[in-house]
Amino acid sequence: MTRRGTAGLLLSVLTCCAALLTVGTAAPAQAAGYRYWSFWDRTGGAWSYATQGPSTARPADGDVQGFRFAVSEDSGDAARPRGAADFAAICAKTPARDGAKRVALVIDFGTAADAPSGETPPRTRTACARVPADATTADALASVAKPLRYDTNALLCAIAGYPAKGCGERVSATGGASASTDAGADAASGDGDGGPSVGLLAGTAAVVVLAGAAVWQARRRRN
Repeated sequence: MTRRGTAGLLLSVLTCCAALLTVGTAAPAQAAGYRYWSFWDRTGGAWSYATQGPSTARPADGDVQGFRFAVSEDSGDAARPRGAADFAAICAKTPARDGAKRVALVIDFGTAADAPSGETPPRTRTACARVPADATTADALASVAKPLRYDTNALLCAIAGYPAKGCGERVSATGGASASTDAGADAASGDGDGGPSVGLLAGTAAVVVLAGAAVWQARRRRN
């Protein structure tokens, strides 16, 4: 192999290595999500995503339900309401009454990272709603957290006036409780530091070694 050919081979190898490292250090694309109020049921101390909307769900006396405002892609990665208060704690000062039921509500306004531009989320609150026996969750919520705001499709847009505008809009999911959780998981696995992975570095090193061997072999044949 001529010197020009050897130089060309080395240039190709270096270009390949640079491309690999660029791919490995490139920032991941931002996931798209939606900013909205999610609705939850609490059973046995654990939150589960509600299977009905608040306007159709009819909780029983003693039930605990929650709402969380956040940016999430879908119900699978939606952020749960925070706090461990149960029915006994939330409704301790609300006695039972004939013909009525008590529903414990946890209202989590989310984090600043999930808030619309220019708005600050209120602190998480709990409330015990005492409502007629046939009342829906929406009725219970309206009795303790007005004003509520809905869109034309009956989607819950605001609780206690928060947020002041917007309703389930599509946004870039760049923050919030779930994003922080994902980042923590990445850090624990060693994949979230923004640098190239061990596998990528090992592969790049292997390419360099093979290229060096090829150059040495070419020089040996020439000599």
